[in-house]
Amino acid sequence: MATVTRRLYRHPLPLRLMHWINVLSLTILLGSGLQIFNAHPSLSWGQTNTPERTWLSLDAPAGPDGMPRGTTTIAGHTFHTDGVLGASTVDGEHVARGFPAWVTVPGPGWLAMGRRWHFFFAWVFVLNGAAYLAWSVWTRHLQRDLVPTGADLRAIGPTVLHHLRPDPDAATKRYNVLQRLAYLSVLIACIGIACMGLAMSPRLDAAVPWLVDAVGGRQSARSIHFLLAGFLVAFVAVHLFEVLFNGVLNQLRSIVTGYVRVKETNDD
Repeated sequence: MATVTRRLYRHPLPLRLMHWINVLSLTILLGSGLQIFNAHPSLSWGQTNTPERTWLSLDAPAGPDGMPRGTTTIAGHTFHTDGVLGASTVDGEHVARGFPAWVTVPGPGWLAMGRRWHFFFAWVFVLNGAAYLAWSVWTRHLQRDLVPTGADLRAIGPTVLHHLRPDPDAATKRYNVLQRLAYLSVLIACIGIACMGLAMSPRLDAAVPWLVDAVGGRQSARSIHFLLAGFLVAFVAVHLFEVLFNGVLNQLRSIVTGYVRVKETNDD
């Protein structure tokens, strides 16, 4: 048996373009979203934000020296997170702020512009997602590459074990079951996060008031929006880990040029 390497055209141009548009829009949406969150760094359930309904709060009570000390309270349990969450340094001054300045855009405290950036790139994200869905259905990418088959689901155990080992030659001709489930989950999460954004908007929720009621109120929509954003951040972290430890050049080449190198074993 001989092992040969051949180039496989894996990612068509429309898919690559939509991928990089998502990278840009999600990066700015995250930074501007945290900027908006810092204006009121707590989350609760229901229609209004009340102490008894709050499940997450980033606070900055004064320490013995009178300086703010960052804390994070989750479901009634308080943790000291000074320097990162609750209070951090901005321009040499230790100040109360939910998330640190280095993860917020467009600036440490530019709330009005942060809202504009968030609103603009939210529509970029939504329109790009709609284009992706239409393209996926039209080309059968959704059915062919994302929806797992029965054989895929039966092979989930061995696939998990295989992914625990770094493999520079991990590129395959088709998505494995973990990739399919992950991408489907991300697709559902993106739809959900867009809907929760609509539910939070004072102008747009007038057109779909039933959406706010369906999730239990505007504060519930804000909490779900935040949790789904956290899910997307976790997905990106795992995705980048897989790229780095499973042939980073090959993986980057595939999403830039469309071509991936695949090793095959042929019988002589």
